[in-house]
Amino acid sequence: MSLISNLAGGFGNLLFGLCAFLFVLSIVVFVHEMGHFLVARWCGVKVSAFSLGFGPEIYGFVDRRGTRWRFAWVPLGGYVKFMDDENGASMPLQDKIAKMTPEERAGSFHAKPLWQKAAVVAAGPIANFILAIAIFALFFMTVGTYTAPPRVDTVLAGSAAERGGFQSGDLIVSVNGRQISAFQELQQKVNDHVGAEVRFGVNRGGTLIELKATPMLAEVNDGLGGKAKVGQLGITRQNRPQDIEHKVFGPLSAVVMGAEKSYGIVRSTFAYLGNVILWRQPADQLGGPVRIADASKKIAALGLDQLVHFMAFISVSVGLINLFPVPILDGGHLTFYAIEAIRGKPLNDDTQEMAFRVGFGLIMALMLFAFWNDRFILWGWLPKMG
Repeated sequence: MSLISNLAGGFGNLLFGLCAFLFVLSIVVFVHEMGHFLVARWCGVKVSAFSLGFGPEIYGFVDRRGTRWRFAWVPLGGYVKFMDDENGASMPLQDKIAKMTPEERAGSFHAKPLWQKAAVVAAGPIANFILAIAIFALFFMTVGTYTAPPRVDTVLAGSAAERGGFQSGDLIVSVNGRQISAFQELQQKVNDHVGAEVRFGVNRGGTLIELKATPMLAEVNDGLGGKAKVGQLGITRQNRPQDIEHKVFGPLSAVVMGAEKSYGIVRSTFAYLGNVILWRQPADQLGGPVRIADASKKIAALGLDQLVHFMAFISVSVGLINLFPVPILDGGHLTFYAIEAIRGKPLNDDTQEMAFRVGFGLIMALMLFAFWNDRFILWGWLPKMG
């Protein structure tokens, strides 16, 4: 009975995680592709298909403009297919364009002006950022924020803070010359500067002084039963109730805060990648669908509101990754359009095809690397046999 119970519990847990993951991914992908779709329609591009998922079709229908809306069996993404797309990378074929009739050219994506093609491509990532800002804004208007001042309570022995001369009661007011007012801001900036010397402006008993310290990389609990590697200064904050400020924002302020939070995710992503390149942080924090699915499962157990909040983080990440200048991604297409604008003509078909092949190889290599990083998470999903 123990084996059967473990199997049932394991598969039930796996199914719950899968449903949470697909909920998050499907909405993020739908919004991304809807961005492409709406701007394409606005530009007069004929859209042949709008697909959620890849592979064989489960269900589909054709709307009055001839677009086939389809749901496919492999729910790990989606796509919008234009009338003149010859391949999954949406590569233009100049000889095909030259042979089009005037009616076909009117609905052709590749025959559109450069600015319209760029707008259609950029619309997907932009839609992801808009979704994230909207979700964050909703939380700022309803839940609000709880903030505490960056005041030091204790300094851990042997820590970077101790070596830097921090003392209990210090109020940290700036990091590298940038003003901060909340302990969360301090945590983020420390995490962004692992292994680099940081200048801290400190109010000590009414006197402003400057201290220097180098945050260290430390492994901590991520709050979801796992581990995360973050930058650590080595201080704890004061937890006096009178220091905690709760604030709910109006619609306009909430949107501004949502945009700032989305930008913060982008900034932190680049900070981490920079630290990886400089060998200050390991690349083992780079994850893929397995890690997202695992986090979705754990966060869904905390409630639907937390899962929706997590969706905003994923939406920013999807939008950002798609803007990377890698052929086959949206950013790769935008790079080609920028080159075309500078040269006055597009790169030839052979050059673009080679670039897309290289881009595809890079994406596959990155996916394999992410899967390797996530292999222990995947192993942990398997039902315990003991």
